[in-house]
Amino acid sequence: MTGSTTEQADSMKTLSEQEVKRWIHEHIDPADFAGKKVLLLVPDATRTAPIPLLFETLHAHLQPHTEKFDVIFALGTHPAMSETEMCKILGIKQEERQKLFFQLGLFNHEWDQDEKLTQLGVLSKAETEEISQGLLSEEVPVKINKRILDYDLLLVVGPVFPHEVVGFSGGNKYFFPGITGPELLNFFHWLGALITNTAIIGVKRTLVRDVVDKAAALIPVEKKALTFVVSPQCTLHGLAYGTPEEAWSEAADLSSQVHIKWCDRSYKQVLSCAPKMYNDLWVAGKCMYKLEPVIADGGELIIYAPHLSEISVTHGDYIREVGYHVRDYFVKQADRFKHVPRGILAHSTHVRGNGTFEDGVEKPRVKVTLASQVSKQDCEAINLGYRDPDSIDVESFANREDEGILLVRKAGEQLHRLRKDAPET
Repeated sequence: MTGSTTEQADSMKTLSEQEVKRWIHEHIDPADFAGKKVLLLVPDATRTAPIPLLFETLHAHLQPHTEKFDVIFALGTHPAMSETEMCKILGIKQEERQKLFFQLGLFNHEWDQDEKLTQLGVLSKAETEEISQGLLSEEVPVKINKRILDYDLLLVVGPVFPHEVVGFSGGNKYFFPGITGPELLNFFHWLGALITNTAIIGVKRTLVRDVVDKAAALIPVEKKALTFVVSPQCTLHGLAYGTPEEAWSEAADLSSQVHIKWCDRSYKQVLSCAPKMYNDLWVAGKCMYKLEPVIADGGELIIYAPHLSEISVTHGDYIREVGYHVRDYFVKQADRFKHVPRGILAHSTHVRGNGTFEDGVEKPRVKVTLASQVSKQDCEAINLGYRDPDSIDVESFANREDEGILLVRKAGEQLHRLRKDAPET
């Protein structure tokens, strides 16, 4: 493939800004974009990523050769952003927007407006049954933001991390669920929930990734991707460029070295500190996903997010209705919850973690406690524990691993797994 990074031999090495710019100039040929209408797909503010550096470099390198050069934010079901917020993510100053970037189209994805979508095809019952290995069997329409049909080339620019639904994020995931409609999104999120977070996260080839790639094969527009692996400090460990499948595969291999911490023991209590980019529990749930594998049976995971006041900006009503529960709570009461989008149910199970539901009694494997501005009453109503964030001294959790207590200062992107569960090499 084009763009194999030479830094992969040392996964902890990071690249300077100049090295990043030189890499892009050496590996991405402007001739491939000449005369084309190009649409960049980038993440919103819920991902650590040096998007300003990458956007500035790509724009200067490619835009003069293109007929059109625009950006869409792969929001999935995250809230829409103002132009000011979009410019901030891209690193565009107000005066630059009026001059250098005045022709740049900036678009939110509108997942819940069917008139803004186009249907590419359908995954048949036979296909979904085969691809899910019998877990699900149904017909699923494949819809995507119809803006893509106005362009000749779609360029994904996004990071790759271990991911609770698909194994590793990035690549074709920027199309599905990044700019897809609700039907496919709900289908494969529920498929991931049936398999469970702990069985999927940090696994390269998963059934859900197969669904995403199969759907992406229906896109009738040329696709490229610039993927990368980034540290919590927003420095790059490596980049890859090529088709979305190629670039994702290479970045996932590097992410497995950079973003997975292998632990020799489990922990009875984990303080998982949510960064401020997680502005509701919908995204702060990542603080549980990445740490569930190392929490001991009967242990506690505390999502420490004193800045957080929302359960979900988009899906709060549904979550308040169903609460947070283990997978089998929903599987064994399917009729009771059939009116609820399965993406909501999937999120619920991922935050609550593994457990059982037998004879009407739910037994989660671990306790999940929320320490935020969400009140005790509201936490109890959604089946989560409550802790006053002012009662928590973060430093009192530090350096206590030998006691079975773990502090993770910026949670949500680095996966912790037990060494005994590491795949054989």
